[in-house]
Amino acid sequence: MLGKRALDPAPTTIFRSDRICRVNGEFYFNTREGTQEGPFATREAAEVEIEAYIQRMQQLTQVAS
Repeated sequence: MLGKRALDPAPTTIFRSDRICRVNGEFYFNTREGTQEGPFATREAAEVEIEAYIQRMQQLTQVAS
């Protein structure tokens, strides 16, 4: 997929990957910022928190602009 994020100087290939992993029966997700968020009891709970995390990061970006 060819795409460009706000901070990228030019369009580049973006590789999608599953951001959710399971460790010792608990679910975590990895962020672009290099953090691992969790634990969550279910994959579905992790997916809900991914959406909330994205919203928070977008709000921070808008405030900083």
